[in-house]
Amino acid sequence: MTIDTLLTVLLIILARTCDVSIGTLRMVSVVSDRRTLAVVLGFFEVLIWIFAVSAVVKNGFNEPILAVAYALGFACGNFVGMAIERRLAMGDRVIRIFSAKGHVIATTVRASGQTVTEFEGRGRDGAVNMLFIECPRKRANDVVAIARKIDPECYMISDDVRAIQRSLGLRRGGGWRTWFHRK
Repeated sequence: MTIDTLLTVLLIILARTCDVSIGTLRMVSVVSDRRTLAVVLGFFEVLIWIFAVSAVVKNGFNEPILAVAYALGFACGNFVGMAIERRLAMGDRVIRIFSAKGHVIATTVRASGQTVTEFEGRGRDGAVNMLFIECPRKRANDVVAIARKIDPECYMISDDVRAIQRSLGLRRGGGWRTWFHRK
């Protein structure tokens, strides 16, 4: 293997890792209805992909290692893309908590800055509260930890939220990220 082939292999792996990672973030943006971000990511994803695939097609029949590099870059890109997406934690969650200690959980969660809606009900073992908590994905684990600390036996369901219309006058912080939330 020549030095040129080795450099081409490394560039293909790097390019595929980048374009697949960007593709993962683009898909999350599409599902979250962040159109502007999805368009920008899609442009760069395809631009990088064209360079990677052209390098393989151009020399792939003479150097089969380039096809292996292409596949390896794809696999790495999936891993890296998922890690980046988990770290960014874009979007919102709705956490539903069912607990006999629901009022205490609701008070504590509200004190942490989250909005909580409480419903009273009856379960198999008697009175129970159902709590609806909307929060950013980055804060979801904090909410779960609060609930588990107060009632380790509580039942929870967590769902991704596609779009929220805020009628309570609540406003999230600004910053450069809000530009990507525009539709």
